[in-house]
Amino acid sequence: MAGRFQFDPEKAVEVILYIAHRLRDPGFHKISKILYFADLSHLGKFGRLITGDAYVAMKHGPVPSCSYDILKSVREDAPFCFSDHAKNAFSVVDGYIVRPLREPGVDLLSRSDCKCLDATISKYGNMSFRELTDLSHIGAWNTASENDTISLEEMASMLPNHEEILEHIANPTP
Repeated sequence: MAGRFQFDPEKAVEVILYIAHRLRDPGFHKISKILYFADLSHLGKFGRLITGDAYVAMKHGPVPSCSYDILKSVREDAPFCFSDHAKNAFSVVDGYIVRPLREPGVDLLSRSDCKCLDATISKYGNMSFRELTDLSHIGAWNTASENDTISLEEMASMLPNHEEILEHIANPTP
């Protein structure tokens, strides 16, 4: 079930840029938490994740696994086949701060993607590391062991309309 959504690395680079352009302090942690909360919102409203990424339960909360790999590849900590595209889009300074090198390609983002990202940035963008960590340690994060994947079903179970979303995940319409 968790693999139902296909990860889109090109879109993920644009989402990272989109978020980084709108935050005062676009570090790996904050970008990861913004994407997590935006994905929860988008899943609840539109039945899909923004980039199709899978989330891993890490010490400081859920982390979008492949997007994190992209960030680390630009920092030159990990290989990633899409890293040239990412390195032309942003740099990483001081070990974890994302510095955009261009505007995001919003043509790859849907209106619903932007709407959920904007609302999430507005709600969580000024929160501290500790506040975001504490908020993300609720619900689905608790269901996975550290460094294990958080199931899409557990993420969906946190939503007010979880029954409808779980049905959509189990029986997608073409």
